[in-house]
Amino acid sequence: MVWIFELIGKPFVYLFRAVPRIGHFVIFYLKLFPYFFLPPYRIGEIIRHMETIGVQSWGVVSLTAVFTGLIEAIQLYSGFKQFGAENFMGYTIFVSITKELGPVFATLMVISRAISAMSAELGTMRVTEQIDAIDILGIDSREYLIVPRVIATTISLPLLVILFDFLANVSAFLISVYVLELNRVTYQSIIQQLISFSDIYTGIAKSIVFGFVISLIGAYIGYWTKGGAKGVGESTTKAVVISSISVFAVNYLFSSLMFVLGY
Repeated sequence: MVWIFELIGKPFVYLFRAVPRIGHFVIFYLKLFPYFFLPPYRIGEIIRHMETIGVQSWGVVSLTAVFTGLIEAIQLYSGFKQFGAENFMGYTIFVSITKELGPVFATLMVISRAISAMSAELGTMRVTEQIDAIDILGIDSREYLIVPRVIATTISLPLLVILFDFLANVSAFLISVYVLELNRVTYQSIIQQLISFSDIYTGIAKSIVFGFVISLIGAYIGYWTKGGAKGVGESTTKAVVISSISVFAVNYLFSSLMFVLGY
């Protein structure tokens, strides 16, 4: 009988252990929030992190986008063909990529490549006492290390999502027209007839929120790392896992909000 109660109670124990960390997370960023708007703005640091987070991530995002477009076109073709509705594939692909797949997949790629590196870098600085040294020098390590990274991620991710949307739709169009032999003019005209501006800006708005959330999580976990080299590894894993789960949770909340508002 004991193991049954243990099995039932363990998730609640983990939850109550996590609650203080959530509270600390919120208070930490509430105190840090004014630094996003007050000088010094550290434009050089923001640009440097944009290169690391955005520019250096375009390769993996591009590959993911191309294969996503190819796979979605093939899968939808097999389903739409049964109903003789192949001509409507273009709009379905376009909307699914721009509203959902683009923001989510691009964010997951950034998490795996950039947020993990961000957490590991800050964690290493913490366990080697570099962050303590920055504070001793009279520089606020939170403002110097976290704010530029959060701003850079929030700016970079929407740009990567736009790149993802473009490449995924182009690859889907090419395989649909030249391999699956759909009518090129019909494919394009259906998209032009049914597309609305909300189909585009919803995904971009999501990416801005995603970029802000995952950078807050990755920077926070890395900044408060402890336990030496092992702790750095654990923090990196936590940053990736929690950020990825948060993306899906935020995506649901955002999509629900857009649905209620009629978008």
